Amino acid sequence: MPLNNRIRDWRGKRVWVLGASSGIGRAFSETLLKRGARVALTARNKNALQALAQNFDASQTLVLPADVSNQFDIDAAYSRLTAEWSGIDLLVLLAGTHLPVRAWELDANDAEKLFHVNVFGTFRVLARVIPDLLARGQGGIAVVSSVAGYRGLPTSLIYGASKAALTNLTETLYLDLRPKGVSVYLVSPGFVRTPLTDRNEFKMPALISVEEAAEQMVRGFERGEFEIHFPKRFTRIMKLLRLLPYRLYFPLVHRITGL
Repeated sequence: MPLNNRIRDWRGKRVWVLGASSGIGRAFSETLLKRGARVALTARNKNALQALAQNFDASQTLVLPADVSNQFDIDAAYSRLTAEWSGIDLLVLLAGTHLPVRAWELDANDAEKLFHVNVFGTFRVLARVIPDLLARGQGGIAVVSSVAGYRGLPTSLIYGASKAALTNLTETLYLDLRPKGVSVYLVSPGFVRTPLTDRNEFKMPALISVEEAAEQMVRGFERGEFEIHFPKRFTRIMKLLRLLPYRLYFPLVHRITGL
């Protein structure tokens, strides 16, 4: 049995995508719109959102510029969304940032800024949306984490910690919300070519396009999976590495990454 409700037909589904202006978020939004969903597009870059929306019927899109690190922005965007569409069927939290950092480069201000977006931004949106989904006893929430949150990895000192937090958060959300009728999905991508991953200075194994990532996400929702992870040729290896004792894991990671 699937762990979540399967989304068998996207036509007319009201989906709020945060982080829709570029990368996976943009590709995922386009994929849903082509399947007939209605997508509320949120990110800081209003022009990029409008450029995406103009490629589709006006009744399908709602442009809601907002910064997830700003509670006023989130409240205003969600208030307009609910006024226009009377609620949502699926929340997809894709907004996030990435900063490769080694221990000797650590800056507390950088860590705070990243957590404000990746972690606290997620909490801000969830706190606003969860009461409405619970009141209806249906709908879904998808949190996009990363396999970087599975275990410690070189250059992921801040980013990996933020994604580990999101993975734990989403697991706990599932335990609380699924018995009350709300589906909860954890999305764990491997390496996806985006402007953020272009900052990495190492070879990224099993690197995929944003279009492939978007398709994998849609398939995961349609299968009712809890964790939607991809590409599986890479993520399955990462899952196996989680089982290794530290005395084996640490030297293996050094050898694989060269870092």
